[in-house]
Amino acid sequence: MKRILMATASAALMSMSSPVWADTTIELQRFFGACDAEYGDVTDVSKAIGECGIITALVNKFEADNPGIDVNVTTVEWPGYDQLNAQLASNAAPDVVSMHYSAISDYSSRGLLIPLDDVLEAQGLKPSDFTDAGIGGVTKDGKIYGLPFDNWTMLFHVNLNLMKEAGLVKEDGTPVLPHSVDEFFEIGKKFKEATGKPYLVQIYANETSAYTRIFYTLLQQQESDFFSDPTQIKLMTPKAKAAAEFMKKIHDEGLTTLDMDYSAAVSGFSSGKGGIAVNGTWLIGDYDAQSKEEGNALSGGYTVYPVPQFYPAKDSTYVDGHGWVVPRGDRDDEKMEAIGKLFKFFKENDFQWARTGHLPAVKSVFEMEEFKSLPHRDNIAKIAEIGQSLPQEVQRQFAIQDIIGNELAAAVNGDKTVDEALESAQARVNDLLANL
Repeated sequence: MKRILMATASAALMSMSSPVWADTTIELQRFFGACDAEYGDVTDVSKAIGECGIITALVNKFEADNPGIDVNVTTVEWPGYDQLNAQLASNAAPDVVSMHYSAISDYSSRGLLIPLDDVLEAQGLKPSDFTDAGIGGVTKDGKIYGLPFDNWTMLFHVNLNLMKEAGLVKEDGTPVLPHSVDEFFEIGKKFKEATGKPYLVQIYANETSAYTRIFYTLLQQQESDFFSDPTQIKLMTPKAKAAAEFMKKIHDEGLTTLDMDYSAAVSGFSSGKGGIAVNGTWLIGDYDAQSKEEGNALSGGYTVYPVPQFYPAKDSTYVDGHGWVVPRGDRDDEKMEAIGKLFKFFKENDFQWARTGHLPAVKSVFEMEEFKSLPHRDNIAKIAEIGQSLPQEVQRQFAIQDIIGNELAAAVNGDKTVDEALESAQARVNDLLANL
């Protein structure tokens, strides 16, 4: 009886000294790809590479550190919003979902996301912990609707081996990059003549939003006020026409790859099919790792820079970001505390996520020596200052990207004139916004 009483008292003390999670399960839905075969059992996050590897290892590590909390991961095809919409309609949404900052207002404005101010505060997380771009991306109408995870943008990923072949590398080993529209065509033609390959490797086939992101950057660099009113867009302007004509001329001059979807563009740059890949921050880790291996097109010859400033008015680049949101649903206090604990873990490990190439959302990461020593970060650090998003009041940003991208693709490929494409894009976007 004495042993039984002692065991009972010991169990009671344990329950008082640490939380009982009672096998709490967090249903987490994300994009970033699937790689369980390689990283499904990895808990040392430092050993993981790339978006998929690092997020998989992070979740594994969280589960290992938090017995009793199970994170059940569902991977969806990017961006996953069609699936989320269906889940919300049937009241079967996951507990935690990866979401772009540009999509949050679509859901928060309809009451489909839970404000997280109290959840974050309970874990000691403060808005001041995050960069302005990060916390601004998840804050809508004065409430925080997501955990900021990063900021991302399109970049110029450079094959230095091909640049050397074209005589476009300076004595200090850095590439010669254009700083105006005219310089772009001068350098691009020199590259093509020397290598027989297109200057740019671009996504042209299945992800027309890539057109739009570059288009936004070109508008911002001209200080265009195309969304001064968040309820309507202005694209019938000389600045918008200049940007679209620049993009079309790149195509017409044969200075870009054609008909490549996302996967083909990523692998095409890896295999040396062009000089500069116009693609996102998330590929820095993968391309840098490839450059450290022998016997491939990037061996010993990779670097990366922001999209150059082509127009003198302003040095700017369009940015977005990834956050973690909690869709509408019934969850008890224990579940919400477990979610808060997961978010605190993500915040505390933002450096590991930043190894992908994404810019940190946590201010303190920028001061870490480990971050400063990551490859190429000096080259892209200024994005934290020049990065510019659309006004947060603009809704349906993903749908708008698709509309503009489709119309730009028609103009670039010659199916419409530039004026026709811009007029159609403006009308379609404003019709969409008028019917919210």
